[in-house]
Amino acid sequence: MIVTEPTYVGKILLIEENPGDVRLTKEMFKEAGFYGTYYVATDGTEAVDFLCQRDNYIDAPHPDIIFLDWHFPRKSGEEVLTKVNSDESLKQIPVIVLTGTESELYDLQSDDPGADGYVLKPLEPDDLIRIVQSFSLNQAIE
Repeated sequence: MIVTEPTYVGKILLIEENPGDVRLTKEMFKEAGFYGTYYVATDGTEAVDFLCQRDNYIDAPHPDIIFLDWHFPRKSGEEVLTKVNSDESLKQIPVIVLTGTESELYDLQSDDPGADGYVLKPLEPDDLIRIVQSFSLNQAIE
């Protein structure tokens, strides 16, 4: 099912170090018929600074949804997720963990570290439609 009329889904924080994956994720949103205001953090440390509005991100908005890669060299996706879930001002934001392998996807789903969803990269339009519908993001219009 592909949405025919473009639908705004809010502020999207992509926490992803690979520029190709960022570009592909944005393309999949477009293919699914969604658009948003995208923010990109390239590692876990930058993501926490963005979410906590520190340093270069003092004026950063709180996103409507977070897509979080699980592996980073400085601060892991798990550490970012722990921060989001422990902060009263952040824990209502849906977090979708992205992973590159089916075995890790299975492990994450089994262990359930506290994300709102787990998806295999690259995201497909059907994944995005399901996520948008699950979290009513099409109602997040500013």
